[in-house]
Amino acid sequence: MTKARPDASEPLLIKRYASRRLYNTETSDYVTLEDIAGFIRTGREVKIVDLKSGDDLTRQYLLQIIAEHESRGDTILPIAVLTDLVRSYTTQAGSVVPDFLTMSFEMLKQGQSKMVENMTAMNPMAKMPGFEAMRAQQEAFMKAMTGGLGKQWSGPGQDAEADEGDTRSAAQELDEIKRQLADLQSKLSKM
Repeated sequence: MTKARPDASEPLLIKRYASRRLYNTETSDYVTLEDIAGFIRTGREVKIVDLKSGDDLTRQYLLQIIAEHESRGDTILPIAVLTDLVRSYTTQAGSVVPDFLTMSFEMLKQGQSKMVENMTAMNPMAKMPGFEAMRAQQEAFMKAMTGGLGKQWSGPGQDAEADEGDTRSAAQELDEIKRQLADLQSKLSKM
């Protein structure tokens, strides 16, 4: 009897044993935090549960992956952002922080997706041999940086400005995103 191919739309179930070893239920082998980070970079959702209690440990392990990357010098989160996050746990502003972060990351993903599209559409180099491979590499990088969600925000018919021939440059769009983030951060700091 052959084993059915796992459904990639379902989260990959990782079980943590009492020994703290992590077990991939699809491949029946032990994995490391770096392996889990690799699954996530390829766009796969993961769910990590304690074998004995059934507790969902996903958040704890995702934070640990981020902490390890930050401690190795792969810094993405500025000190000011980390400080504000710590403060948000003890202030009334803590209730708006998750929504603010979600909205900020969505704006970032939209901006990155538009930037890739604009590079392809407006770049005269697009007809040069090898350009498509370079563009695919950039898309893969963007996908890895945004957890694979960069393309979902600008599907066909969803972006009226792009459909109407929006000619703003990627730099102008990035400046607009930065301005919007600064406005949101200002509003948050006033709360």
